[in-house]
Amino acid sequence: MSQLYEIDDPRPIAASAPYTYYLPAPALLRAIGNDDLVQATIRSIPPSPKWDAERMWIKITSADPEWLEGTLESMPSDMPNLSQGSIIRLPRSHVIDIIFADPEKELISRGEPRREYWERCLVDQCVLDGKLPVHYLYRETPDMGEASDKYPDSGWRIRGDMRGVSAEQLDARKSVYVALGAVLNKDDSWIGLVDEPTGSAFEKDFESGTFVRLD
Repeated sequence: MSQLYEIDDPRPIAASAPYTYYLPAPALLRAIGNDDLVQATIRSIPPSPKWDAERMWIKITSADPEWLEGTLESMPSDMPNLSQGSIIRLPRSHVIDIIFADPEKELISRGEPRREYWERCLVDQCVLDGKLPVHYLYRETPDMGEASDKYPDSGWRIRGDMRGVSAEQLDARKSVYVALGAVLNKDDSWIGLVDEPTGSAFEKDFESGTFVRLD
């Protein structure tokens, strides 16, 4: 029988965006067993006419050290060759999320909580595009968020390399309001400063590669 689907390997994406694309810890992947639900990104063969790929849930019915097999729990939106209940086989390494049938198993396997970086900041677009490194950053009293926001304003304001840049050029830069993790994906040289208090300001010394605290 010809193959009807393929499973995306999420590891290259996670490697390119480690602060915003989180995969289950190895201990959690090893703990997956029968009746657990796992999520994976599935592509139809031949390609679906509308969606490039879909994230869907699979209920595991068979598990060995490297591979998992189960039935598709999600209803595909645009995959004519797959339906709810289809048999899906995938490597453990391709799982992107897990719901354990036994909650105790997750508590045993999870370990220390993972630090995430979803709080928002204001940053030069050129930094987010990967064109310039972080040069200057300061943390002010948060004033850009709304009470209903899922993720609050961190107060961090981040400028790209300002060496040789005129005041007019600096003022003309576009800035964007994004997650701290999106900035860290491009330049994490300042990650050790992310928990500094409001009122902190730093400038990068490009000769030493370190950030100097400013008064």
